[in-house]
Amino acid sequence: MSPVCLRFKKLFDRSLCLLALLTAGVAAPALHAQDFRKQVIYQIITDRFFDGDRTNNNPPQSPGMYDPTKTNWQAYWGGDFAGIQDKLPYLKRMGITAIWISPSVDNINVPMTGPDGKPVPYLFAPYHGYINRDFMRVEEHFGSSRNDWKAFDSMTAAAHADGIRIVLDFSPNDSNLTFTAEHGNLYDNGKLLATYDHDPQGMFHHNGMLTNINDAYQLQYYNVFGLADLNQDNPTIDRYIKDSIHQFQDHGVDAVRLDAVRHITWGWSYSFANSVYSYKPSFIFGEWFMGGPQDPFYSDACKFANHSGMSLLDYPFAIAIRDVFANDKGFSEIQKMLDREDRNFAHPLDLVTFVDNHDIPRLLSVKDNRHRLDEAEALVLTARGIPVIYYGDEQYLHNDTDGGRDPYTRVWMSSYDTHTVGFRLVQRLAALRQSNDALAYGSMQMLQIEPDVFVFERRFANDVVLVAINKSEAASATIPALATSLPPGNYRDVLTGLMDGSRLRVRRGAGGQSETGPLALPPHSVSVWQSARSASGPEVGSIGPTIGQPGMQITIAGQHFGASQGSVLVGSAAAAVRSWTDETVTFTIPAVPPGQYSVRLRTAQGSESNPVPFTTIENRLIPVTFTVDNVPLLPGGSVYLTGNTVGTGQWKTDPSIAPGPFLCPHSPTCFLDISVPAGKALEFRVFLIARDGSLHSERGGKHAYAVPNSGTGSVTVDWQR
Repeated sequence: MSPVCLRFKKLFDRSLCLLALLTAGVAAPALHAQDFRKQVIYQIITDRFFDGDRTNNNPPQSPGMYDPTKTNWQAYWGGDFAGIQDKLPYLKRMGITAIWISPSVDNINVPMTGPDGKPVPYLFAPYHGYINRDFMRVEEHFGSSRNDWKAFDSMTAAAHADGIRIVLDFSPNDSNLTFTAEHGNLYDNGKLLATYDHDPQGMFHHNGMLTNINDAYQLQYYNVFGLADLNQDNPTIDRYIKDSIHQFQDHGVDAVRLDAVRHITWGWSYSFANSVYSYKPSFIFGEWFMGGPQDPFYSDACKFANHSGMSLLDYPFAIAIRDVFANDKGFSEIQKMLDREDRNFAHPLDLVTFVDNHDIPRLLSVKDNRHRLDEAEALVLTARGIPVIYYGDEQYLHNDTDGGRDPYTRVWMSSYDTHTVGFRLVQRLAALRQSNDALAYGSMQMLQIEPDVFVFERRFANDVVLVAINKSEAASATIPALATSLPPGNYRDVLTGLMDGSRLRVRRGAGGQSETGPLALPPHSVSVWQSARSASGPEVGSIGPTIGQPGMQITIAGQHFGASQGSVLVGSAAAAVRSWTDETVTFTIPAVPPGQYSVRLRTAQGSESNPVPFTTIENRLIPVTFTVDNVPLLPGGSVYLTGNTVGTGQWKTDPSIAPGPFLCPHSPTCFLDISVPAGKALEFRVFLIARDGSLHSERGGKHAYAVPNSGTGSVTVDWQR
């Protein structure tokens, strides 16, 4: 509970803490870095946000890439870490509890040019941060010409003091463009580490440009957009990238947005997540760009999220939201997508949701209707998942040149008005997320769906939030009485009429269940009603991360844990408790065998919480390349591996669990990168699933491999006939 709520505890019920938060004008302190379900994230393109330090606009080592007129959309415009720090009061007042900043490693120092040596207008300067040269230094345009950490450290310290977490966008798939500027070369704290054009140590992949986005091998091993593809299975690159992210963790980064995870070697990404979690408490979500269940790699994305330990940006949900609010589709599209994802993802509450981001046109460029943007943002802020607000949406900023596509979705943050409807909408719903755990941890039940009307309820323990949206521009809607979990009583709209919401009366129905009276929903309106009452016993709402080895620090969060320390059980084994509050407990995984466990919290008074699932693994993860020669591939068949570890399926042959499918660009040889426990005496078999679903296993004994204790590994076997 926030200090504001504690201060008013004797005067207010927990359901009125929202009012206390709003009138106090402060955001509740962010929870532990591992519990991101309570957070409201604000995505910032650092260069486009605010120029807080003019001395770094045209640094001596990378001159000529800054445009003070802000007319060259591919140049630096001056935003920096100091600028973000300057605007923290604005973000705090809005209720933001985490800021997602652009990639911050040192980017190339010279403009990108074409074959004629002239700058390429559409590839001029890496203002966005995705054209890496040195992962061990900070970009001078955002900090200082010394490439030091001073400005970064100042920003993170100030953010943490305001209860705001730092999410770093991190892009370890590649260095820079192979055909221009610095030609892919990579540096380690100023020292040349790898040269793309002369690479005897194999630190890059050299397969040319990605041309087929439906080919899994090309996706992971070819150059995306001409960027030099890093070979993460090279032990030097593996260590270099992990040392880089650990350095950022040491400088205050609380969470990581991992760029382009479908292009990084998928098995290596598991070891990256494990490395981050093992080093310091954190939260990780990846960018897996996809269109939805029809995407050929949708099932791979679900498998990745379910077993890697990291969540994903929820692109399918975003596409459905944009179809409904910008393209006038009916709300049933959102309903179907949520139902599908809830079936396919093991942890849907950890999916990171959004309306706009830096890679797609802003909603206002697709449909210039502020009502629709506000309604969409209200949905993201109240539906299941961790919401992201893209910078400037609360100010209705957009540029419609070329349909608002990149780079025109990356506008200059020209307004910081705290009175817009968009700003106040985020402010009220961010405060509600802190005061009512139904939004962070609750189930989501659809109560009424019509083409223009969406009514749903969130519930966690005794906390309830009811939301009603009418996106019609002209027609009111009347909804018959609905069953609800809200207790009988009269309810004010949490948004206080900001979006034409109304009051609600809930009565006791004939069967004893609460029901609303008829809901009268004005055009383009959002109504939010809530009740927050203390649970009768401990209720766990999240655990993070969801997979790890003995000794890793884990956080569980929820409510009514008590002020006095109790205990945490992983299965029947007691865990060492590191910290304990009424809402957050941290502990370390005890020395238990690998497998699936239920984690339960027991209060000092002996009350036991609901169980939450957790997967233990044997040890830290090491990326290993498994190669199988002479595979008898069947047309349309896929190769998988199963073995004696959790990560290799524990001898199960279910393709949703077993690593695979293998990549077979040079049949009959197939290979796959898999993360396995360090030092493990691994046993495994390879099997094939035919197009008709039939299973074909190797004959003979099990393969054996001694996993190294550090670095990376590789093993090659023959298919046993």
